[in-house]
Amino acid sequence: MVSNIRKFKHKVKGGINLADFDDMVTAAVAKVMPSVVNISEVKLMRDAYLHVHPVPGVGSGVVIDRDGFILTNAHVIHGSAEIKITLEDGRIFPGKVRGIDPLTDLAVINIESDDLPVPEMAKNNDLKIGQLAIAIGNPLGLVGGPTVTMGVVSALDRSIQTEMTFMEGLIQTDAAINPGNSGGALINSKGVLIGINSAIIPYAQGIGFAIPIQSALWIAEQLKEHGGIIRPWISINAVDVNPKLVAYYNLPTKKGVVITAVVPGSEAHRSGMEIGDIIIRMDDMDINNVKDMIKVINKHEVGDVVTTELFRGQEKVKLETVLEKAPASMPQGPQ
Repeated sequence: MVSNIRKFKHKVKGGINLADFDDMVTAAVAKVMPSVVNISEVKLMRDAYLHVHPVPGVGSGVVIDRDGFILTNAHVIHGSAEIKITLEDGRIFPGKVRGIDPLTDLAVINIESDDLPVPEMAKNNDLKIGQLAIAIGNPLGLVGGPTVTMGVVSALDRSIQTEMTFMEGLIQTDAAINPGNSGGALINSKGVLIGINSAIIPYAQGIGFAIPIQSALWIAEQLKEHGGIIRPWISINAVDVNPKLVAYYNLPTKKGVVITAVVPGSEAHRSGMEIGDIIIRMDDMDINNVKDMIKVINKHEVGDVVTTELFRGQEKVKLETVLEKAPASMPQGPQ
C-alpha cells in the first residue's frame, strides 16, 4: 500500500512523471512570458461635480509583431489619455492606439520598437474541452511581472452579453482571470498562444473567457491596416419575435426577427425588405433571434449576397440581399 502511494506521488494518470509535468508547464510559460506586456493607462473621468480627474488603470497585452504591435482588449485602453507599455524585460514605451473594435473588445497598440519577442500562435482553433489552459497577465496591477494561473478549457464556442456588445465563439476556461488580466495570453501546454483573455463574470468562480487567437488576429490585421473593421451589414433594424408580439399582432411564427426599420436607398431597401417583415431563415439557417442573424452575416464579406426567407403577413417571401459595409455609426432609419 505504501509503495503504491509513493508511486502515485510520482505519477499522474497516463504515466506522466510529475516532475516532467512541471517542466512542461514552466517551459510553456517561459516561451510566452517575454511577449506579455503590462499596460498602464490614465483615463480622464468626471466626478459628480463635473470636475475632471486622471484615473490610473492597468491591463495586459500580447506582442503580435516584432515591429511594435501589441494586441489587447478594447476596454483596457478605451478613453485613455495616456498609455504606457512595460515589457517583461523592464523596458518602458509610450503606446499609441492603432485601432479599436468595441464589438469584439479588441484593440491594437503600437510602440516604437523593432525587436519585440513574438509568441508562437495556434494555426487554427482546433481546441479540445479539458485540455490544459494557462493564463498569463497582470492581475490587479501587482508589481513584479506577469502572473501565471492554470486550468483547463472548460467549454468552446461560448457567447456572452456584455454592457457594450454581444461576443460569440469564445473559449471558456477555469484558469483564474482577474481584473488586469484582460488582454493577456491564454496558452496551451506547448507554449502556443491559443487566445486573448477578454472577460470575466463578476462573483463567478472559475469562469473566464478568451477570444480564439485566429479570430483575434483577423481583427488585429484590419485594425493595423485600416484603424477599424470592415464588416458586412444588412441595413435594417430588427427585434426578436416574443410572445407579446405574437399575441398582439397575431404573428404567423413564434420565432424570428421583426424588421422595425429599413434604411432608405440601401441594398436591403432595394431587395424589397419592408417594415413588419419577419425573417425566419437566412442562407438555409433558421433565424430564431437577432443573434442568429448576426452569426450568419458575420460569416460573409461585404458584397456577398444572402438569401432570406421571411413572412410578409401570412405569406412567405424569399429575397436576395447584397451585404453592405457597416457604417461607423449605425443609422436608425425611419421609425
